[in-house]
Amino acid sequence: MKKNTTLFVILGIIVVLFFWGCGSYNSLVKSDQNVKTKWSDVETNYQRRTNLYNSVVKVIEGSANFEKSTLTEIIQARAKATSVTVNTNDPKSLEAFQNAQSGLQSAFGRLLAVAENYPDLKTTGAFSDFQAQIEGTENRINVARQDYNNAVRNYNIKVKSFPGNIFAGIFGFHEGAFFKADQGTQNPPDIQFNIK
Repeated sequence: MKKNTTLFVILGIIVVLFFWGCGSYNSLVKSDQNVKTKWSDVETNYQRRTNLYNSVVKVIEGSANFEKSTLTEIIQARAKATSVTVNTNDPKSLEAFQNAQSGLQSAFGRLLAVAENYPDLKTTGAFSDFQAQIEGTENRINVARQDYNNAVRNYNIKVKSFPGNIFAGIFGFHEGAFFKADQGTQNPPDIQFNIK
């Protein structure tokens, strides 16, 4: 009789651990898929920005006598930005993506600065529309990055908290990488007005 009771207790513990492990595994899979979905949203918004940049470049190319070196620079930065593949569990690939996107944004900023010297271009409706759309896209990118970081935080809590960390280790789930701000953005910009 005592052997049967011991056997039932052991069997009960095994069943409880099995269902607990299944629940933990499913929870980790859901969180991992949520992180991947949020990252896809980030990439979608970056793609929207790239498409807008391409459209602006085409409008500017149509403007006579525009500085070709500036256009070449943005085309090269775009090619670099779209060639980076990201693994959300690898901070280095995420950093490479961020650096490429920063390069594209910087090149585009220089393009807009040069465009200021072309009054005919600034008055075209297409160019004005693009500027408004780009501002909205930058806001979308910011929201998507925040959503991604929230999803990574929730996922990492499950991966690192006890007893989830045991099952995460068994099933091969690793801590996800956060999207970080570009270096130097914590410092206020140095704005100088050359008023004479």
